[in-house]
Amino acid sequence: MCELLGMSANVPTDICFSFAGLARRGGETGPHADGWGVTFYDGKGCRTFKDPQPACRSKVAELVQNYPIHSCTVIAHIRQANSGCISVENTHPFQRELWGRQWTFAHNGQLRQYRKLRLGRFRPIGDTDSEHAFCHLMSQLAERYRDLPKNRVAMFRRLIPLLERLRTLGVFNILLSDGEYLLVYCSTQLHHLTRRAPFSNATLRDCDWRIDFAEETRADDVVAVVATQPLTVDEPWIKMAPGDWALFRYGERVA
Repeated sequence: MCELLGMSANVPTDICFSFAGLARRGGETGPHADGWGVTFYDGKGCRTFKDPQPACRSKVAELVQNYPIHSCTVIAHIRQANSGCISVENTHPFQRELWGRQWTFAHNGQLRQYRKLRLGRFRPIGDTDSEHAFCHLMSQLAERYRDLPKNRVAMFRRLIPLLERLRTLGVFNILLSDGEYLLVYCSTQLHHLTRRAPFSNATLRDCDWRIDFAEETRADDVVAVVATQPLTVDEPWIKMAPGDWALFRYGERVA
């Protein structure tokens, strides 16, 4: 299956270190060779890079690893295709506009009978179960709320029963963000950690890169990282149980 990577931080932060480890799994140390993508939020806008080529040898992925784009919210994905052909339109993350905000979604897993999910004004461009499920979620949000709710934590909480229903169709590990909040839902396998002072060293599992975060951060920095499998060998990753979920905002878990 695919692998996910998400980040939520209280200050604009680059994800070069974590993305380098993820990219190696895209066809080198892992079988996820059917494309990759990453979205960086920047204010009200976002920058998305996608490539149907394996991340381990993609020139675009090399650019992302070497160019420190700073963002408070990032969603990345490496694909092992099981629904839909290998193409740009089927490459995660997927995006849609709602209430004047860009929403981003990435999925790890496979769903049965997903075409029966009711769609509203949001329609898939590609032919994956993931994008269809995303359009279903966005349509449900648009139907429940006419405008952006003032209490967005409550809004995300109301999504959980819907995610539980989608989980009954198969494997449904997801990352969903409106740029400020990052919703993480575990169907089978996800891990997360929070980096804050006192910062320490970290070593990637998939390539020879060790970093001292004490030299790269300020004392009040807070960075939450989510990944399908732990990306480092010496940090306290927390394994989520099936059905667990978390909502992050600027590095802190708020629900």
